Amino acid sequence: MPSLTPGPAELADLELLLNGAFHPLTGFLGAVDAATVAAAGRLSDGTPWPVPVTLAIPEDLTKEERLLLADPEGAPVAVLHVTETWKDAASPPGFPEGDPLRTSATTSWRAAGPVEALGASEHGPFRRLRRSPREVRAELAGATTLAIATRTPLHRRHLGQLRQLAEKLDARLLLLPLIGEGHDDALVRAVLAVRRELPADSLVVPVPLIERPGRDLALAAHVAAAYGATHFFTADSEETAHAGGAALVVAIGDLPIELVTPEPWAYDESVEVWRPLSKIEADHARPEPTEAELAALLDRGEKIPEWFTPPAVAEELRRAHPPRHGRGITVFFTGLSGSGKSTIARGLADALVERGGRTVTLLDGDVVRRLLSAGLTFSKDDRDLNIRRIGYVAAEITRHGGVAICAPIAPYAATRAEVRRMVNATGDFVLVHVATPLEECERRDRKGLYAKARAGLIPEFTGISDPYEVPDDAELTLDTTELTAEAAVERVLDLLVAGGWVRSE
Repeated sequence: MPSLTPGPAELADLELLLNGAFHPLTGFLGAVDAATVAAAGRLSDGTPWPVPVTLAIPEDLTKEERLLLADPEGAPVAVLHVTETWKDAASPPGFPEGDPLRTSATTSWRAAGPVEALGASEHGPFRRLRRSPREVRAELAGATTLAIATRTPLHRRHLGQLRQLAEKLDARLLLLPLIGEGHDDALVRAVLAVRRELPADSLVVPVPLIERPGRDLALAAHVAAAYGATHFFTADSEETAHAGGAALVVAIGDLPIELVTPEPWAYDESVEVWRPLSKIEADHARPEPTEAELAALLDRGEKIPEWFTPPAVAEELRRAHPPRHGRGITVFFTGLSGSGKSTIARGLADALVERGGRTVTLLDGDVVRRLLSAGLTFSKDDRDLNIRRIGYVAAEITRHGGVAICAPIAPYAATRAEVRRMVNATGDFVLVHVATPLEECERRDRKGLYAKARAGLIPEFTGISDPYEVPDDAELTLDTTELTAEAAVERVLDLLVAGGWVRSE
């Protein structure tokens, strides 16, 4: 049987299809169902469902009747009984910008059909907590249950609101930390750390649910219902009203669960407790820090106030987001051949080593081609694979607190965005566009590559016979036509110092 290893987002979807969390789905959707879900939040038979759940496949597998779906280690996970293969549109409406499934494969072919489990995963952090919906429903035994699905730790406001609503509803609490996108262990530990501040029969069940921008709330509510929850906690009324577009409104109207929005809470400085805003005098109410303010505290390594969150949660936040000067970072240079990016990257690596305090790894495009990506051609697919390999290594370096400096051409915006997402799951990413004009790059042409490309001796050469997609998301743009390499390195160092990733000398 032909084998396929889906991408991380699709493997997460596969786990939820197999364990029943995506009920009523039993497999990956076909073209009609995917289109109707994207447009109206319903399957083609009218059943409410908020997001397309599809599987990308290479074109050479489109004639197969069964596919063995394997994990990244090659272990069989499931069999897909193919009922349909279909070619997706270039920019399908069901996969908006930012959706991790939009760029999950190098082809636009997709396969639909029911999936059959071959065995449960035997490893992974907190595996003992990742119980199936059937097991959780059996333990809940039909009890009124309030669920909260979260991608961030629960702070004192959330805890107070949950206790109040659970008492009001006479409900058990089901805490669903949504994992699969970086810092999973810290999130689960943070949720477990506050369980002692909630009723003793509260359950914690991590769920590998990949975020769908604009439709996340509706999908999480469907999953909570599959686990047996009768009520679903939403942070505030604005989250419900503005969580997505028209399709989401339709889906929320048909959710198999009751949405519950708590009354606003704030910290009462007069008595030093969190409680409903309606019970606090106006000049004594203190709101919690915004996400930006919390991120700034973590970036600077400052203490997170105990009135805002329990110490155990603060500790997990600091572990997951150390101060910028000790946090892993990837500095990713992109530009035409001959633009000067390799020279600047080498100079930056040398400067950081001289300063000390950081572990620095240089992933130069030419060196990577000779070693990590030996044997790859310069076709679009192989170029994308080369950049993904660089991104994977850079993300691992970043995960462990190092500095990865990358200097490939990286001509395609979608692949650069994919690398940014990979790295941002573990640390920070800075894109530097070395925007030296083509004419200047050709004039330099020490290797004679442009001349060979103009003569037709090198096919698919970036800037000549293959496009370079200019970044619109670069943190820094450099033109080395008049800028020396030393000055360019100083510009990058200034950016890193200003951002807090590197200490000033």
